[in-house]
Amino acid sequence: MAWSTRQLAELAGTTLKTVRHYHRLGLLEEPERAPSGYKRYDVRHLVRLMGIRRLTDLGVPLCDIPTVAAADERSKEILRALDAELAANIERQQHMRRELAAVLEDGASLDLPADFGAAAASLPRAQQDLLVAYSSVLTPTAMSLIRDQYARPRDDVAEEFERLPADAPEDVRRGLAAHLAVEVRAQEADHSFITDLDAASRRNGTLTRSVVTQALTTFYNEAQLGVLRHLHVLLEQEEADGGEDGDEQDGTGEQDHRGDPHPHRVTPGTTG
Repeated sequence: MAWSTRQLAELAGTTLKTVRHYHRLGLLEEPERAPSGYKRYDVRHLVRLMGIRRLTDLGVPLCDIPTVAAADERSKEILRALDAELAANIERQQHMRRELAAVLEDGASLDLPADFGAAAASLPRAQQDLLVAYSSVLTPTAMSLIRDQYARPRDDVAEEFERLPADAPEDVRRGLAAHLAVEVRAQEADHSFITDLDAASRRNGTLTRSVVTQALTTFYNEAQLGVLRHLHVLLEQEEADGGEDGDEQDGTGEQDHRGDPHPHRVTPGTTG
């Protein structure tokens, strides 16, 4: 007994449209036709169609089916590549599930970079946006260091920096910078790479500085930027003087509290 195209499709668990598509691609041989003009499929067509369906269910592209069906060495290479792709997809999906679990179970924020957990979820929106911008240019090691800062209990200095009003006076800015310098120096002792933004970057140095500068000037107010400028000068002077304190002055003898916040190092001390 011969079968129609629709019957063949039903037997193979597919659709009439799919069978016709396989014919057009040359994957499934055209059957003989009855005097009436209708196609007459037999069990050989069914076996072939079932084989095609089996390979497509495994993820083999239609263009590779003839090669895989030949069961030669080339077919093994295709299957190995497919297996590697599936393994990568599984790992990606497992990572996605871990991130979703962190949001659903631990209260992590969807607005923050992956792996930051719930520790930084309570940060002001400006600081969250700053972290997102940093994640586009900093290495995983640098981001891990910043994440560790947020995982620790927030001290009074960090809280004061976050709440600092834009019109905070200079003495407050300088005092806060001095306190932050202690924390940054401790971090630099344990993580020497943070003294060099280029070393902490996974992008072109110029591009990284552009991102960091724009992020700081966009998400921090003028007083906070002033603190960062004073902090930068303090650290630079200590390096130049071999650790001795000095006055914050530029080459003209004036106090330096203008311009960009000098994003030449990673200074997560402002966050933790």
